[in-house]
Amino acid sequence: MRSFPAAVERLTEQFNKLPGVGFKSAQRMAFHVLGMNDAQAEAFAQAILDAKHTVKCCEKCQNLTDMEVCSICSDPGRDQNVICVVTEPRDVAAMERAREYKGLYHVLHGVISPINHVGPDDIRVKELLGRLSDGTVTEIIMATNPDTEGEATAMYISRLIRPLGVKVTRLAYGIPVGSQLEYADEVTLMRALEGRREI
Repeated sequence: MRSFPAAVERLTEQFNKLPGVGFKSAQRMAFHVLGMNDAQAEAFAQAILDAKHTVKCCEKCQNLTDMEVCSICSDPGRDQNVICVVTEPRDVAAMERAREYKGLYHVLHGVISPINHVGPDDIRVKELLGRLSDGTVTEIIMATNPDTEGEATAMYISRLIRPLGVKVTRLAYGIPVGSQLEYADEVTLMRALEGRREI
């Protein structure tokens, strides 16, 4: 026997499909939507539909945009010689929050993962290689996650790019700011030592 009307259960199920949203959180979201007045609920639904219909991938970097070319790629103040390769669009947002990087991006929309049946043709590697054909780019910064799939993807792409004469670098790893050495694992300490620099 159902506790709530079928429409409420369907709404809860849809929220529950979102990443990181458990059943109880999904149920709270469903009840919150039910508490909205009609105008608020319609604005919420319209925002979802607008995003689905207007947001697409930038034809250059594959980041999300509502134009043919995103605002980062079309910014003449960005360094056109450097491309930072990231896994997902949210990684661009993370890099931009630091306000230090002034180059361009390339979003792969995934990583190579044989376990999940994701190969090089399933991510945006071909588009990245196409951007290197005119000789403008001098450095590729691999900023994929430091996990097994991220490392494998970075190594695969670097092997493809090296013959083109483009320098390939990897983000440094190390001890997070504000943490203590005694809590760092062996791999993190090893990477921190390898990536040390003069001060």
